[in-house]
Amino acid sequence: MIEVGTIVETKVFWIDRDLLKAYANASGDQNAIHQDEAFAKSVGLPDVIAHGMLTMALVGKFVTDFSGGSATVKEFSGRFTKPVIVPAGEKVDLTVSATVTEVVGNDVRLDISATSAGVKVLGMAKALITMAPGR
Repeated sequence: MIEVGTIVETKVFWIDRDLLKAYANASGDQNAIHQDEAFAKSVGLPDVIAHGMLTMALVGKFVTDFSGGSATVKEFSGRFTKPVIVPAGEKVDLTVSATVTEVVGNDVRLDISATSAGVKVLGMAKALITMAPGR
């Protein structure tokens, strides 16, 4: 039974440069900060960073996996606090978890945590979902 205080099982997504390239090609976002290490460093970043919308999409997948599908999501939001840094040849984690903060009927409000390498990458991340039948 889902009730206030329920902790949603943590999910780890793995991000590497191949995923960044695939996302850039699919989204049309070819900004060099997501693919070119020298460019990213020239603008003050520590290395190539993941697309913010890729980060949000993965967190959204976490939410829809829990709720039973995208049609169950009424609200979903977050603020980018730090980038997901993706060094060449490495897979970095995006670790997502959530806590139920409110339950009204089938509607469930989640407070979401998203970190990479132990660093909080989203702030004020929340979702309001309607739990699919049988969930």
